[in-house]
This record gives sequence, structure tokens and C-alpha cells, in this order.
Amino acid sequence: MSVEAGSKVIGKVTGIKPFGAFVELPGGKTGLVHISEVADKYVEDINEHLKVGDEIEVKVLSIGDDNKISLSIKKAQDKPKPKPRQKTPSPEDFEKKLSGFLKDSEERLSTIKRQAESRRGGRGRR
Repeated sequence: MSVEAGSKVIGKVTGIKPFGAFVELPGGKTGLVHISEVADKYVEDINEHLKVGDEIEVKVLSIGDDNKISLSIKKAQDKPKPKPRQKTPSPEDFEKKLSGFLKDSEERLSTIKRQAESRRGGRGRR
């Protein structure tokens, strides 16, 4: 089986270094999964994610001129479908909210004015 850029293959972890993991691919070729391509989140210690001998699915990112094969585990995983967008509120809903807000604001403002006048003795401004 030939390994081509963009293909997904099953490989076996043959070595782990602080910067990534070496994976043996079908056909006896070996590629590198860089630590940044192991998981979607930050990976501080690659040993928490992989062990020598693990069978993993990887995506071939590129094959260099020097036959170095770059691999990715996180790009080999299928992404979940995005959630459907929620319905945007209609203009009538906005108008209802706005009129309710204005009514509530007017009530609060009149209450504040009454309280201020009662503190002054109901005489208004001096």
C-alpha cells in the first residue's frame, strides 16, 4: 500500500520523543507525528496520549523531498458536525422587548422622582 499526502492510514507507534512520535506505516515506512498534531488541546507530555505499540489512525500531511513523512492524529479524526444555527429573533420580538424596556424605565424613573421629592419635603426644587 503506497502512502500519499492526504490519505488516512493505520500505523503503529514505534518511538516517542519529547517533540513527537514516530509511527510505522504500511509498507515499512516511518513518519513523525509532531506533538502539536497529537490532540486538539495543548499537549504538555506526549506520553499521556501515546505509548509505544499503540495502533493509531493518522493522516498523511506531507511527504518531503527527503522522504520525511509528516503525520497528524488530530486531522485524522472526523470533526463533529456543527450545530444548526438558532433562529434569529424577528423584528416583532425586538419591538416587544424595546417597548417593555421603555415602559419599565419610565416606571422606575417616576418612582425615583417621587422618592427624591419626598426627601425634599415635596416642595420641588428650591
